[in-house]
Amino acid sequence: MKSHLNRRSFLIAGASASVAVAAPAQAREIQGQEPWQPHQADAPDPVQSPNYLSFTAGEVAFVEAATERLIPADDLGPGAKACNVPLFIDHQLAGAYGRGQSWYMQGPWKKGEKTQGFQSRLGPADMYRAAIKAIDAHVSGKEVGKKFSDLAGDAQDALLSDMEKGTLTLDGVDTAAFFKLLLQNTKEGMFSDPIYGGNKDMAGWKMIGFPGARYDYRDWVDKHGQKYNLPPIGLKGGPGWNQKT
Repeated sequence: MKSHLNRRSFLIAGASASVAVAAPAQAREIQGQEPWQPHQADAPDPVQSPNYLSFTAGEVAFVEAATERLIPADDLGPGAKACNVPLFIDHQLAGAYGRGQSWYMQGPWKKGEKTQGFQSRLGPADMYRAAIKAIDAHVSGKEVGKKFSDLAGDAQDALLSDMEKGTLTLDGVDTAAFFKLLLQNTKEGMFSDPIYGGNKDMAGWKMIGFPGARYDYRDWVDKHGQKYNLPPIGLKGGPGWNQKT
């Protein structure tokens, strides 16, 4: 990872007519209608609180500093902190994702291949907690009384670079795996729908020209080579969001 991250390189980075439904006692056949009600699909779980739910104050300081180094503010737009990326990560870690609730988390634990993805015995929330504690202790050991968030930007970049390359060795923490997780979550927080707490004011979408969750593009299908100049729209902006039940 370069000490001055180039934002542009970072960014470049039918309904069925006939359905058979199995029932405990007998099968039944449905024809001519859908066997479900509109809007029954899993709905998003919007962020309800602007407060941190998982991170301690010290962990907030680390995540705010680290994500801001990964996506810094520049002439293309605001950085990670202004876009509420740390808040997005915090709320994700406070839920099922942070616990690895739907993952297989039992042993044996062997060092996985790079192609295998997440291999830690720790869930994401526990990995963040252990890694941040170890990193701040490492910094304090070199500069008494300081933590990662207290370092100058270049020093933070250097430490993040060592983590990315796996050359920063800390007891009980795979720093390369943690950096990969942090980077992935930072991207998610910057470019996910604002309903989840990040991408404030859709700044991430505006930056890359993503139109968001617009329903209908028929007026633009034949306008080849023309700039799409409509503002992005999030899930909450859709007309079907607040359905009466």
